[in-house]
Amino acid sequence: MQQDLVQKIKQDPNYHQLVRQRSRFGWLLTALMMVVYYGYILLIAFDKEFLAAKTGTGVMTWGMPIGLFVIVFTVLVTGIYVRRANSKYDALTQAIQAKVQA
Repeated sequence: MQQDLVQKIKQDPNYHQLVRQRSRFGWLLTALMMVVYYGYILLIAFDKEFLAAKTGTGVMTWGMPIGLFVIVFTVLVTGIYVRRANSKYDALTQAIQAKVQA
């Protein structure tokens, strides 16, 4: 019985669409996150002077807002993925379940 269910799911076009869309979007967000994170790490490694430079007359340096941006970007990317998963991916999953259970 379990193998029949697996075969039904694998043959469903909605399943293929779900896998394709989720994988593509996941890899896109992963690439964006890697660029931002490793860009920051490379900036730390190769341009410490820029990060240590003060932004004005106070004590804040450029490293602080850029580091905060990396953290906020991570939260935003997570939120974007969750929103997409709750709207598009859940709908496709429900369509697959309805078709398979019928």
